[in-house]
Amino acid sequence: MKINRRQLLAKAGLGLGALGMVNSAGFAAELSPSSGTKKAQSKMRLGTVTYNLAKDWDMATIIKNCEAAKFEGVELRTTHAHGVEVKLSKPQREEVRKRFRDSKVQLMGLGSAFDYHTPDPAKLRRDIEATKEYLVLAHDVGASGVKVRPNGLPKEVPVEKTLEQIGKSLRELGEFGEGYGVQIRLEVHGSGTSLLPNIRKILDAAHHKNVGITWNSNPSDLEGQGFDSNFDLVKDKIFCVHMRDLYLEDYPFRRLLRRLNEIGFSGYCLAEVPESADPVRVMRYYRGLWLAYQDLI
Repeated sequence: MKINRRQLLAKAGLGLGALGMVNSAGFAAELSPSSGTKKAQSKMRLGTVTYNLAKDWDMATIIKNCEAAKFEGVELRTTHAHGVEVKLSKPQREEVRKRFRDSKVQLMGLGSAFDYHTPDPAKLRRDIEATKEYLVLAHDVGASGVKVRPNGLPKEVPVEKTLEQIGKSLRELGEFGEGYGVQIRLEVHGSGTSLLPNIRKILDAAHHKNVGITWNSNPSDLEGQGFDSNFDLVKDKIFCVHMRDLYLEDYPFRRLLRRLNEIGFSGYCLAEVPESADPVRVMRYYRGLWLAYQDLI
């Protein structure tokens, strides 16, 4: 049977179209969350800190907005409107625990502003003892960790001495917190102290399994030998992650998420973003980009 030119082109077109459909379907299946392939590579969870987005929200609003945006956890920063502070009575602490336990939102941590770089021994001791009160509070309200931070390097003190002092302070707190089942999470923070080689020295001085870091997504993560080298310095001690606005082009957020998945990180990535007149919408967009950067949608 003879096939004319029009029939030949039609058959060829059908073949190419079918092939295109197969290829498109294969590509979609590769990226589709329903296939399970991509999702199985990520154990991470998304949440928020109450600095700054939620600083004026009470507990009910935090829970409502996080549930609406499918944020699974929250780190409550001290001094903010939620009111979860060491002054709470035992019944009040139990009420906080119950409210989060009965919701879809985990109270995954408390965010303090304590630091241990001061050259004043009396202030250092006060800060350590105050942190212990916060560790007890975390235990009572059901939080698994407390964020602390260094905040700089005093010019009148040798750098190595300050780093060792911070580390030894964290060791004492790590031992104390271990008795309550609460982690110490050192935020990568402060002028000089935010450099990852210095954070590694602090961790080595602390030398305690209950002491780890809150990766803070700082521009300084790219300094020295670069992002991957800095990440590798502390990858065994990442307990939590703070992330700025994901649209920012000065930071490799996609690579950070890839590296976290490579090491099997199963903790929280917490949005640390500015206030908004439409916070739930912002949170939903944030979650969408967080998933997209991991090829989960």
